[in-house]
Amino acid sequence: MNTYFIGIDVGTGSARAGVFDVAGTMLATARHDITVFRDDLGHVEQSSAEIWDAVCASVRDAVAKAEIDAASVVGLGFDATCSLVVEGASAGIGDPAHPERDIIVWMDHRAIEQARRINATGHTVLSYVGGVISPEMETPKLLWLKENRPEVYASAKNFFDLTDFLTWKSTGALERSSCTVTCKWTYLAHEDRWDESYFREIGLEDLAEEGFLRIGQRIVHPGTPLGNGLNAEAAAAMGLRPGTAVAAGLIDAHAGGIGTVAARGGAQNAKTSLGYVFGTSSCTMTTTAEPKFVPGVWGPYYSAMVPGMWLNEGGQSAAGAAIDQLLSLHPQAEKLAKIAKAEGLGLPQWLAKQALATVGQPSDVVGLAGQLQVLPEFLGNRAPFADPSARAAVMGLGIESGPDSLVALYVAGLCGLGYGLRQIIDTQVDSGVCVATISVSGGAGTHPLTRQILADATGLSVEVTACPEPVLLGSAMLAAVAAKIYPDLQAAMPAMSSVAGRNEPTAGAVRALHEARYQAFLKTQKLAREMRENIEPLLAAVLR
Repeated sequence: MNTYFIGIDVGTGSARAGVFDVAGTMLATARHDITVFRDDLGHVEQSSAEIWDAVCASVRDAVAKAEIDAASVVGLGFDATCSLVVEGASAGIGDPAHPERDIIVWMDHRAIEQARRINATGHTVLSYVGGVISPEMETPKLLWLKENRPEVYASAKNFFDLTDFLTWKSTGALERSSCTVTCKWTYLAHEDRWDESYFREIGLEDLAEEGFLRIGQRIVHPGTPLGNGLNAEAAAAMGLRPGTAVAAGLIDAHAGGIGTVAARGGAQNAKTSLGYVFGTSSCTMTTTAEPKFVPGVWGPYYSAMVPGMWLNEGGQSAAGAAIDQLLSLHPQAEKLAKIAKAEGLGLPQWLAKQALATVGQPSDVVGLAGQLQVLPEFLGNRAPFADPSARAAVMGLGIESGPDSLVALYVAGLCGLGYGLRQIIDTQVDSGVCVATISVSGGAGTHPLTRQILADATGLSVEVTACPEPVLLGSAMLAAVAAKIYPDLQAAMPAMSSVAGRNEPTAGAVRALHEARYQAFLKTQKLAREMRENIEPLLAAVLR
C-alpha cells in the first residue's frame, strides 16, 4: 500500500488540506472558508470551533478527492497564522454576545499601546525580535487581554498560537512548537527557556509564577511527533485512523519557507535563498548557521524553521491585502471586478492579463506605472522599521479613471511591494545575511508577472517550485518527518520539492527605471514618516 501525508494550512480566510505522496506530489486539495470578524476599533477575531470544523471538513474532502484509502495516510502536519487562541475561558475575548470568538487574529493591532510600553523597557529579550516587539506578537496581546478582559484572561486554561491549538486538538498534547513560541512569544530556543524577568517586568508575572503552564512548558522542534498521534475524537472527525502521526507545526509563512528554500534543481541552499511568502501579508525568511542581529527584522530565532539553524523574519503587514485595498480606491474597481469574475479571474489576475497584453516583454510593464508611486504600508511597516503606525501613500495620481489607469495603479502597487522587499533584503545584507535568490510561494506570488516584477525590483533571481501549493507541501514535510519516512526536515526538503521555473532580473533601461523608482520609494517613505512625526502631536492637541 502506498504511503501518504496530509498538510493542513489555516490562513486568515480559509482552512485547506492537501494530500501528498513521499515524493511531494500533490494528489488533491480541499478548502473551507472561515469567518473573520472585524469592528470599527480595528479588532479582528475568529472562532477556534469554526476553524477546527473547517480543518476536519477539508481533510475529509481532500482524502475523498484524492481517492485514496484513509488508512494509507501515515502523518499530518499543521501550519497556521500566528493568531492567539484563548482556550477554556469563561467568555469570549470581545463582544459578550459572541462568546465563540476566542481568537485574536494576527493582524489585530489592539495591543499597540502595550507593545509601546514593552519596548520602552529595553529588555534584552527584545534583541531577539529585531529590537522592537510588534503588536502582532503574543505577549502584547496577552497584556492587553489581562488589562482589558481580566476575567477572560484569569479563567483561560491555555493560551495557544493557532498552530499549537490545532495539534493539541488533534492529539491532546500540550507541547508547543519552537517555531511559534520563539517567533511570537519571546521563548529563547537557543537557551531552552522562557526569560522570567521579561514577563515580570512587562506585567505578566503570573505566567512566570505558574511555571509558564498556560503558554507551554514543553517546547519541541517542528516535525516532532506529538503524543500518541491522532486521538480518537479527531480521527473520527477527519475520517482518518487513530494513532496517525501528528507533527509539531509551523507558522504558515514558515511552512512556505520549508516547502521552497532547499528545493532541488535550484540554489538548493537554505542559507542563501530567501523565502518570500506572498499572501494577505508577506513574510521573508532567511536562514543562517550563526545568529545575525538585524535592526527592525525579527529574530534571530533558533530552530524556528529549519531545526538547528537560525532564522531572521521580516515582511510586510499587508501585501495581497495592500493590493486589494489599493485597487478598491479606484472608481472603476467594482465594474472591472465583475468583468474579471465573468472570465473566471480575480481582479488582480485580470489586471495582470491586461498589463501583459499591452507590452512586448513582461519586464516592460514597469513603464505602465508612469509617475505613479505607491508606498503600500496600509497596515504599518513590519520591516525594517517595525512601525505599526506607518501608513500608505500614493503619489502621481491624475484624473484618469478608465481601465488603463487601474492597470497602472496595480503595476505601481506591485512595484511598491517589490521595493519594500528590496529594502528588507538590503538591510539584512548590511548585517551580514547573505541573499542570492528569492524563493517565492503564496498565491499572489506565483503569477509570472508578479515574479518578474519582484526580480526586476530587487535585482535577484526569483525561483518558483513545481508544487503549486508550497505552504501545504511544507506542512506535509512535517508529517513525513513525524511518520519517520524522512529522518529530518533537512532530508525531506530537497526530496519533496523541486524548482520549476526562474525569473531573472532584466538589465538596461528597465533596471535603470526600477533603480530610479526605488530611490523615489525611499524618499516617499522618509517624507511620510517625517510628516506623521510633525503632525501627530498637533493633531492630538486639536482633537483633545
